[in-house]
Amino acid sequence: MPAESPSFSPELLEQVKSLPDLPGVYRYLAADGTVLYVGKALSLKKRVGSYFQKSDQSPRIRLMLTQVARLETTVVRSEAEALLLENNLIKALSPRYNILFRDDKSYPYLMLSGHAFPRLAYYRGALDKKHQYFGPYPNGYVVKESIQLLQKVFKLRTCEDSVYANRSRPCLLHQIKRCTAPCVGLISEEAYRADVHKAVQFLQGKTSELLAGMEVRMHEHAAQWQFEEAAVLRDQIAALARAQEQQAVESKGSDLDADILACVLKDGLLCVNLAMVRGGRHVGDKNLFPSHAEGYDEAEALAAFIAQHYLNRTVPAVLFCTPEPADSGVLAATLSEQTGRKVYLNSNPKGERRVWLEMARRNAELAILQRQSATATQQGRLQALIEALDLPEDTRRIECFDISHTMGEATVASCVVYDRFDVQPKEYRRYNIATLKPGEAARADAITPGDDYAAMKQVLTRRYSKIAAGEGVVPDLILIDGGKGQLTQAEAVMAEIGLADPVLLGVAKGETRKAGLEQLIVEGTHASVRLPANHPGLHLIQQVRDEAHRFAITGHRARRAKTRVASSLEDIPGVGPRRRQKLLTRFGGIQGVKAASVADLMQVDGIHAALAEAIYAALRQ
Repeated sequence: MPAESPSFSPELLEQVKSLPDLPGVYRYLAADGTVLYVGKALSLKKRVGSYFQKSDQSPRIRLMLTQVARLETTVVRSEAEALLLENNLIKALSPRYNILFRDDKSYPYLMLSGHAFPRLAYYRGALDKKHQYFGPYPNGYVVKESIQLLQKVFKLRTCEDSVYANRSRPCLLHQIKRCTAPCVGLISEEAYRADVHKAVQFLQGKTSELLAGMEVRMHEHAAQWQFEEAAVLRDQIAALARAQEQQAVESKGSDLDADILACVLKDGLLCVNLAMVRGGRHVGDKNLFPSHAEGYDEAEALAAFIAQHYLNRTVPAVLFCTPEPADSGVLAATLSEQTGRKVYLNSNPKGERRVWLEMARRNAELAILQRQSATATQQGRLQALIEALDLPEDTRRIECFDISHTMGEATVASCVVYDRFDVQPKEYRRYNIATLKPGEAARADAITPGDDYAAMKQVLTRRYSKIAAGEGVVPDLILIDGGKGQLTQAEAVMAEIGLADPVLLGVAKGETRKAGLEQLIVEGTHASVRLPANHPGLHLIQQVRDEAHRFAITGHRARRAKTRVASSLEDIPGVGPRRRQKLLTRFGGIQGVKAASVADLMQVDGIHAALAEAIYAALRQ
């Protein structure tokens, strides 16, 4: 071990020498305490020591080692425990030199509730044993499509419990033959349960068994001259048969649950294609591009994906993988222990399973080609903008701000980020802007309703005061959605906080507010620049500006709705914060409160007859 190496302190090298020959997790830290890398080891002594003994390290590892100032280790009982701890630390710390699959959203499920008349619903979040779940699915579209089919065929209810409990007559879904109206007793619990059982069979992939049973019952009804019942079953069979035919991939005679994983590294880009088979039916796929993937090969990247994606999550019985992931034995054992059943990682399947893997690999390759094409387009747009406005050649990061409100109500400012030749949604931020109430004295943290200039000044001050203090990344270009007034506010803020690096640019809509007629206002001179409607640089500005507008208006609408819900109850004498919360909780929101009768309102703790009548009357004005 080269103790004389100037790259490492004697204390660090001595610590490496004294590491135990035990399984564990190690963390390399920079001088400022930032975690650079998290790794696992069957033997900490051998694994960590190899970093300081080898001379043929990859460029990524060599660069990382030049920044290592400290080492932290945690000893565990087994390599499986080390894998779990490593995964948790990577997700919590996001180290610079670990490959990261940023896919933190929970996957959607289709849920059948545990009620006497179960509800069919789209669901994300923690699973509750009281209900029955099917999935997970790769995207929400697949779940919603399945719900529509099951509504059409089996007519299961989809309404919220608060609505269901307060119905006095069938809703529109019953009238268009999408629900059997259990809310008003138009179907018995036994008959409804039979429909639920058939829906479960379909979701479990037992479609052939389900169709065979339905055909038998259809003929029985026909033989007894019950032609209406037979016609209902005939239509259900036809709808299910069409759905079965539409499947691009199907495992014949199987109710298999499996995921298909293909990792491809091509031209410096790494992509994992994840396809899902549920109940023997292919339900969709998605492509994932990790960050910090430099220096990883396909097997290492796939192992990292499996750990980050499946540990502490639902795992299907089989993962078909190409190539075989690194540490596949440890991964399989850890996932099996987590689920309480055997989980297989199969990298050499036969028959239709091999076709699935080839399809997934091809989809990953196509996704890389599409990413390369999109990046090339974005690079061209950015370069065209740099040339048109004479921006610095190293301009890469753009931040754009927009203000949204309705006549001064519920003002929200948005900041969207464009970097690495794409928008970066995880770096978006919204800022709620406080406004003064009528007659209220002026204060520093609130603006006059509708004052867009003051709102822009406040949001820019809040964001860039922190960045000027070193808490964030300084952008190269800041786009201000607005004219000279908003740009003037931005200039004043930057001068006040001493942040002179970013270029400021106002984006004013044209006279008719038509896309392509935007005026670009240059900082300092406030000169107007008009780029041609087909200019690639203008297209980039429109893309980022429109994203800022979308993000602002979405936040504004949510804030306005929340404010109006609260205020509609706040205005009723006798309804304070506690009673308001009890009402909203009991009826599932303001719409449920509005639909409640006086008798229903009186069931809520603290709501007497007179107050219930006052609430009922106030919400119907």
